[in-house]
Amino acid sequence: MHKPSDPPAPAVRFFQIDTEQAGQRVDNFLMRVCKGVPKSHLYKAIRSGEVRVNKGRTGADQRLEAGDLVRVPPLRLPRPGDPRKVPAAVFPVVFEDDALMVIDKPAGVAVHGGSGVSFGVIEQLRAAHPDAPFLELAHRLDRETSGLLIIAKKRKALLGLHAMMREGLGRKHYLALVVGDWVNGRQHLRQPLARWLTASGERRVRVDAREGKPAHTIVTLEKRYGSCSLVGAELRTGRTHQIRVHLASSGFPIVGDEKYGPDDVRARFSALGFRRMFLHACRLEIPHPLTGQSLELRAGLPPECTRILDLLEKDT
Repeated sequence: MHKPSDPPAPAVRFFQIDTEQAGQRVDNFLMRVCKGVPKSHLYKAIRSGEVRVNKGRTGADQRLEAGDLVRVPPLRLPRPGDPRKVPAAVFPVVFEDDALMVIDKPAGVAVHGGSGVSFGVIEQLRAAHPDAPFLELAHRLDRETSGLLIIAKKRKALLGLHAMMREGLGRKHYLALVVGDWVNGRQHLRQPLARWLTASGERRVRVDAREGKPAHTIVTLEKRYGSCSLVGAELRTGRTHQIRVHLASSGFPIVGDEKYGPDDVRARFSALGFRRMFLHACRLEIPHPLTGQSLELRAGLPPECTRILDLLEKDT
């Protein structure tokens, strides 16, 4: 006899995909309907063929279509009384309506689980809003980057945001503190970028004229602070680590950048109490994905960033 606290016996489940769920990857769909099941178990079930779409084997990255029938094998769910593995979190909300949410992400928090991180912003938001039928990242921010992050609350809004980004209709503005005296008031950086993996499997990006993809960043000088400069960076393309690599390859690495910045600079700022990368997504200019309304959203510099600027100001 089962105890009242025991979880229900696992059983095969079938889900028919509706228009709101269409477009999701298989792995993301499973994470939503199998909350609490370790990701490793879900990927194992996909690889083994236990997860099926329309009675056929599938891959983790397959996109589901409206009307698809998804077979989910027996997977043991957590006990009702077990503590939630993903802690719910509340992030400062800059804008929200029934289609999207824009938050001010703190530095040091990944946007999603993976690469050694068990959970990120999107998993924590889902845990905080268990009744929300749909929450998906519209774009990414690096873990050490703070600032504006868009989350779609409807499939139609997500598709609209992706189309907007592909067509270059929105503007993403960042602030970065760089090492060096940035001279030009406004400069276009267009070095092509290519991704590569280190021997340890760490993801990196480099300027590569032969294999790189086109990348475009517009950099403007905001203020000089002695041996450092505060610059604005506008993304015209959205390559991985784009601002970081464009600035570093130009001889102006971002303060606190562990991948592309000098260790001695990071150590000097750490001694001053600044232990993060100084890159902040400060402004978004986008058309609303459903209404077309122009949105201009802002997030001020975090206190630790304004504090270090004040220290630099006193030393100059």
